[in-house]
Amino acid sequence: MNEIANQRFISDFILTSRQDVSGGAIVFDQDDPLYTDRPVEAISPGAEYPLAGVGSGTPQAVRVTKWGQDVPITDEKIKRSNFSPVEKAFNVIVNQLVKTVDSLSLSLIASQVTAAQNVTDGAWASSTKILRDIMLAKAKVKGLNKGYDPDVIVVDDLTWALLASDDKLSTLMAREDKGNSVYTGEFRTIAGLTILPTPNLPAAGAWVIDTNALGGIGDEKLGEGYVGDTVETKSIRDEDNDQWRVRGRRVCVPYVNEPGAAIKITGI
Repeated sequence: MNEIANQRFISDFILTSRQDVSGGAIVFDQDDPLYTDRPVEAISPGAEYPLAGVGSGTPQAVRVTKWGQDVPITDEKIKRSNFSPVEKAFNVIVNQLVKTVDSLSLSLIASQVTAAQNVTDGAWASSTKILRDIMLAKAKVKGLNKGYDPDVIVVDDLTWALLASDDKLSTLMAREDKGNSVYTGEFRTIAGLTILPTPNLPAAGAWVIDTNALGGIGDEKLGEGYVGDTVETKSIRDEDNDQWRVRGRRVCVPYVNEPGAAIKITGI
């Protein structure tokens, strides 16, 4: 059985802010300013300090959505199975819910983030300047001077394969190192960025992201006998039909409050 950890679900990793929701919605300011509205001044002894204003971003309000499903399991199936159908049902429901939220979150990021860095030497399949493209994208985000510091690059599986097998990048790695991708098939970091490959991007590409600033996921806990921190689960007895209903749900909404904390590399 496929476990969640092997499915490379990443939305909870790149949208790190958390809000406990009450009332079915969250309110936040998008793109808050980092500085006051005027520069500081030299102040003479005994003189008044100048007043400055602190602006706010654009107010946003988003509603949570309840995602979930039931899987019926008959008494016969439970009795006659050599494996646990209940445990299997819980696992696959959770997988499905996490996959759904992952796809929603990545689509939201794609729609909210408008900054782009085009490749400098054509598509990465033949480019000799992949590292430069990544460093330029990272520099653009940091160059906004808003305190952003990108720490991950999110790519689809084919783009990851291009990175891991690129001859030019291989020559820049430490020689005689049995830990590089040629030997291990793993390629985890580049230019100080953790590489996160995922099958759930809405389109092929690469996104350089500051996960500490980009946004978060608001979760609403409705209670009523459910267990679990992120995905809530519950088993419900259906006496009329001699079966159990295994249920999973997540009441949540992903949000982006600092779209400048990410950039897409285009032309890959």
